[in-house]
Amino acid sequence: MAWHAMPIDEVLAKLGASAAGLSDAEAAQRLTRDGPNQLTARGGAAWVKKLLEQFLQPLVVVLIGAGALSALLGDLVDAAVIGAVVVANALLGFFQEHRAERAISSLGQTLVTEATVVREGRARRVPSAELVVGDVVALQSGDTVPADLRLLTAKDLEAEEASLTGESVPVEKSLALLPESTGLGDRRNLAFAGSAIVWGQARGVVVATGDRTEAGRIATLMANTVALETPLTRRIAALSKLLVRVILGVAAALFLLGLLRGQSAADTFNAAVALAVGAIPEGLPAAVTIVLAFGVSAMARRRALIRRLPAVETLGSTTVICSDKTGTLTQNQMTVTTLVAGGEAHHVTGVGFEASGHVERNGAAIAPEPGAPVFEALLGAALCCDTRLVWTSGAVKVEGDPTEAALLVAAAKVGLSTERLADEFPRVDVVPFESEHMYMATLNRDAAGRSTAWVKGSSDALLGRCADALQSDGRLGAFDAAATQREVEGLAGKGLRVLVVARRRMPDAHADLTHADVVGLTFLGLVGMVDPPRPEAKEAVARCRAAGIQVKMITGDHAVTAAAIADELGLEGERTAKGPLRAVTGAELAAVTRSDWPALAERVAVFARVAPEQKLELVRALQQRGHVVAMTGDGVNDAPALKQADIGVAMGKNGTDVARGAAAMILTDDNFATIQAAVEEGRGVYDNLVKFIAWTLPTNGGAGVVLLLAMLLATDLPVLPVQLLWVNMVAAVLLGLTLVFEPREPGLMTRPPRPVNAPILDRALITRTALVSAVMGAAAFGLFELAQREGLTLAQARTIAVNTIVIVDVGYLFACRSLRLPLWRIGLFTNRWVWGGALAMLVVQLAFTELTPMNRLFHTEPIPLAWWFIPSSVGLAVYLLADLKKVFTRAAQGP
Repeated sequence: MAWHAMPIDEVLAKLGASAAGLSDAEAAQRLTRDGPNQLTARGGAAWVKKLLEQFLQPLVVVLIGAGALSALLGDLVDAAVIGAVVVANALLGFFQEHRAERAISSLGQTLVTEATVVREGRARRVPSAELVVGDVVALQSGDTVPADLRLLTAKDLEAEEASLTGESVPVEKSLALLPESTGLGDRRNLAFAGSAIVWGQARGVVVATGDRTEAGRIATLMANTVALETPLTRRIAALSKLLVRVILGVAAALFLLGLLRGQSAADTFNAAVALAVGAIPEGLPAAVTIVLAFGVSAMARRRALIRRLPAVETLGSTTVICSDKTGTLTQNQMTVTTLVAGGEAHHVTGVGFEASGHVERNGAAIAPEPGAPVFEALLGAALCCDTRLVWTSGAVKVEGDPTEAALLVAAAKVGLSTERLADEFPRVDVVPFESEHMYMATLNRDAAGRSTAWVKGSSDALLGRCADALQSDGRLGAFDAAATQREVEGLAGKGLRVLVVARRRMPDAHADLTHADVVGLTFLGLVGMVDPPRPEAKEAVARCRAAGIQVKMITGDHAVTAAAIADELGLEGERTAKGPLRAVTGAELAAVTRSDWPALAERVAVFARVAPEQKLELVRALQQRGHVVAMTGDGVNDAPALKQADIGVAMGKNGTDVARGAAAMILTDDNFATIQAAVEEGRGVYDNLVKFIAWTLPTNGGAGVVLLLAMLLATDLPVLPVQLLWVNMVAAVLLGLTLVFEPREPGLMTRPPRPVNAPILDRALITRTALVSAVMGAAAFGLFELAQREGLTLAQARTIAVNTIVIVDVGYLFACRSLRLPLWRIGLFTNRWVWGGALAMLVVQLAFTELTPMNRLFHTEPIPLAWWFIPSSVGLAVYLLADLKKVFTRAAQGP
């Protein structure tokens, strides 16, 4: 129903209600019919199902397969080790990832309030859950609106709807009929469930409860939004499936080949299984989790809390950041920035509700004296305020309207504190603000007993009531209404909210102020204010652009304001014919066919006055263009889009529980610049993850080559499955995981984002992996054969083959510290963990070779000292060749 477009009588008739309220019996009947005024609980999947899902991830399936194969071989200890890794990995993922269904229950809690309801002509307090359609609800300042209401009466009513619509200032409510096409944020004759009344009084009839409210509609949008796979999960899944296909395919082919050659079926099967076990990277799933968990810790130090592990890497893949304006890119604190008085423009420094700052004219600070136009304008603006600023624990709390708070702060910057105003200019009477008049006036008496009417309000209401103007020299002069109106339009075009301040000298004994007294005014000045951008946001936007990341503003605020802020922040997008950024409104979006949304979303950087479902569809439109989308926000209206985005980013300090519940990442400082830092951290995490994978795959590939050669040449197995498991698991922990601590490389934030469909390993890395695997496998097999020819036992030859794989791993580890730069360019000791890991691995491998218990467990034997030097020379050669290749590649590519 378009309740905002219906006359009140028609609304009451359709609802079967009256201004006197429902009877108790009728209310009880409707409550039984419609249910309580609360959101339907939409529970998420059972915890057992969520835990089981952890075991169905492709990499975990690979691990389970490795454990099963080990059990088939009779190696129960090895199977138990792999099983422990599987369980640990699953539990870590289970406890790290919290599903966004919590957001819906959080949203439901916003409606758990009490309400003043009128039934049978009497007002009473009842739980808001007992409200029904047709109830008449009384509202006053400080109340939370308990259901969606069509207003019946309103007196100076203002509601804070930022969390629902994105409106940065309280909305003035009225009873006027509105066109049916009026957008959500402009429906001034409705009050929405969950919004807060900051000023005035009203009565309204309930038109929607529970799931049928606007807040309920958002909960439904969230429930129907499917969380997407992240780029990392897609890439890891693709890599895992490729590894499984290749490894099992080769193992099966070799098994068949052995049978065709007349080899024992049991021996051939055991060799094929050994190949599969050796080639599967058992440590990879755990390593991915640990790398991401380390990224979580690093981001927490930079004030970004990660709720789902893959979100760490997703930030590094982000190509578009869709940001809410209010409270995200801006301070969410109205601030006076411009003052036009005495025919001159002045700049007011300082941001937010802190009183630090001053007034400047032509770039120089001034200290206006009483009687000067600037002083008189700020005096009048401050006296016409009912808002209070309360300082508690070093923070400012606004009790009232944030616009008036901005005026009080500006006045304090010229020495007009609220205490001084109360002492020197006591109020005698007031004409409160009413939407039909669009101004407020107060009558104040100074210490000399002189009475003055001070007025602030809209230019439309007051410019025609001004008879003269205060000039720069303090004298009265002619007032040019047309020129002043042009000044107002110029300031409004910059996104400022503009108020007119005026006064009228009254007889000293005057005690009653009426609308009839608000004539013949002296114009004092124009006050321009805005919810200013965060100081660090502009730099953060520039850094995002340098990193190839588009920043788009999607807000519920007005188009002109949004475009002005976006221009100031440096956003790039389609511009109007006159030059400013084009801001597409929700109404304009509604007229665009859905097939045209992706192209429009690509071109335009600012979307204003958009509804929650439009934010959601804009995110989807960008994803259709192949973008990895990060969506930031702090309000209820942002929650569905936060959940739909590849990564939702919520504000921790001023964000709603709903937004935080839907997001994958929470900024503890509500700072847009933290997103840029998190993107940088995400790219570094992904870099290190690729380094780990590039390092670990040759270990498995080399083992595969060793076994492949043995099966093709019908020799003894150079490496046993239990020995391969030792290498895979121990080397992954002691060597591979040290790459987690690799510092971010230079130029990380000047690279373009990775293509969405780019594999983890590109062609160059695949080639390099194949070459290192071949060298490692050939060296291990060759030394295995050489050792036997030199008279060493089979166990000693196998020990030498294992040591060769491990030592080549150590050498190649140093080459993998950077996949682009040689070791001497990134610094030998910038990652001391690598050196410690390499030393620990060599010590452990010495124990693996020399200690009797290890010999029994892993079928090894001590070897002569000379047989340590040959594998070491192979490891050094592999490192030098890999680093020299980087040098030649960079030289070929040019500077």
